[in-house]
Amino acid sequence: MKKWILIGLMILVWSNLAYGKSATPRRAHPPKKPSPAQTVVEKQEPYKAYIVVEATTGKVLEGREIHLRWPPASITKLMLSAIVLERVAKGDLHLSDKITVSTEASKMGGSQVFLKAGETFTLEELMKATMVASANDAAYAIGEHIAGSKERFVALMNEKAKALKMDDTEFHSLHGLPPSKGDQPDLSSCSDLAVLARELISKYPKILEWTSIQNDRFRDGTFVLYNHNKLLGKMAGLDGLKTGYYVEAGYNVVATAKKDDLRLIVVVMGSPTHEMRDRLALEKFKTYFASYEMVNIVRKGEVVDKEILLPDGKTPRIKAVAIEGFSYPMPRDKKGSITREVNLPEKIEGEVKEGQIVGHMVIKSGNEEIGRVNIVSPIHVPKAGLRVKFLRFLGLSS
Repeated sequence: MKKWILIGLMILVWSNLAYGKSATPRRAHPPKKPSPAQTVVEKQEPYKAYIVVEATTGKVLEGREIHLRWPPASITKLMLSAIVLERVAKGDLHLSDKITVSTEASKMGGSQVFLKAGETFTLEELMKATMVASANDAAYAIGEHIAGSKERFVALMNEKAKALKMDDTEFHSLHGLPPSKGDQPDLSSCSDLAVLARELISKYPKILEWTSIQNDRFRDGTFVLYNHNKLLGKMAGLDGLKTGYYVEAGYNVVATAKKDDLRLIVVVMGSPTHEMRDRLALEKFKTYFASYEMVNIVRKGEVVDKEILLPDGKTPRIKAVAIEGFSYPMPRDKKGSITREVNLPEKIEGEVKEGQIVGHMVIKSGNEEIGRVNIVSPIHVPKAGLRVKFLRFLGLSS
C-alpha cells in the first residue's frame, strides 16, 4: 500500500514540474504586430497638401503645397453648385424647376440615390442629394438639364474656373468620379478650392444651408440622405462644405467654420485615411480660432475727421466718409500694431458729386500694408452761384 502511495506522489510532482500548472502563472500573449498595410499608413504623411484661409479677405494663414495639382474627387461638385446658384441668383433657374432623370443619369455609379429614368424631382431636391449625399446620379441629372449634355456642362465649369482665376484647375467630369480608361482626371489645388469655397460662401448662403445638413429625406421620405462630411457636429460653428474620395485621390475635404466674426476655410487633399484628414482639419480650426480674431478696423460710412475745403462749392467744406468697412484677421497679440493713414487733399475745386472718391485710407500692420479703403463725398456739392461767391468774398458767408 505504501508503495502505491509513494508512486502516486512521484507522478504528481513530476507532472507539476513538467507542465508548470501550479508553479508558474500563465504568460500573457505578446501584442500582435501591426500588419504591413497598417505600418505603411502610419508612416505616411497625413496629407499631400493643405491650406488655412480666412474667408472674407482670402488671407492665407498657413499652408503646405497649396498649388499642388491633385484630384479633388467629389469636391468637384462644389463647382456644379456654383454654376447652379449663380443662375438661380440671376433668375435663369429656380429651385422649384422640375428635372426629369435621363437614362444616362440613372446609370451613374459610386455614391448615388438610385435615380430611375423618367423620375422627376425639383432642382432643390437633386441639389440636396448632390451636396448632402454626394449623389453622382443627381449631379449628372442637374448638369444635363442645364447644359443639355455632360460635355457642355463641363465646359461651363472650366469657364467658371477661369473666371475665378483658378489656374491650377481643370475639370473633365461634373461629379468627380475617377476617370474611365483613356480619360483624364479632374485636377485642382488647395489654393483654388479655397477660392471656390469663398465664392460660394460670400455670394450664396444656400450652400451652407445644404452642406450643414447631417441627414435628410429624399424621394417622399423613403430614402435617407447621409452627409459624408463627418466633421459636422464635431465642432461648434462647422457648417460645410464637401468631402471627396477615391483610391488614387485619397481623402480630401473643403471645410468651413465660423466663430464670432471669424470664418475660416480649411482644405486638405490626399490624406491616406479619413481619420487623418479630419484630425488635421479640426486641429487647424482649433489652432486659429484660439489665436486669431477678426478685427474691425474701419466701419462703412465712418466719418473721417478731416475737413476738405471746397472753394467753388455751394457748401464751403465737407467731411468725407469710408465707402466700405474693413476687417482683417489678426493674431490677438498683434492687434496693437494696426495703424490707419488717411490721404485726402486740402481742397477740391469745382463741383463734387455724391459718392465721388476724394481720397483713401491705408491700413497697415507694422510696416506692411494690409488694405485700402476709398473715402468718398457723402453729399452732392454743386458749384456756388455768383451771389454766394460775392457774399463769401465780403466775408458775410462761410
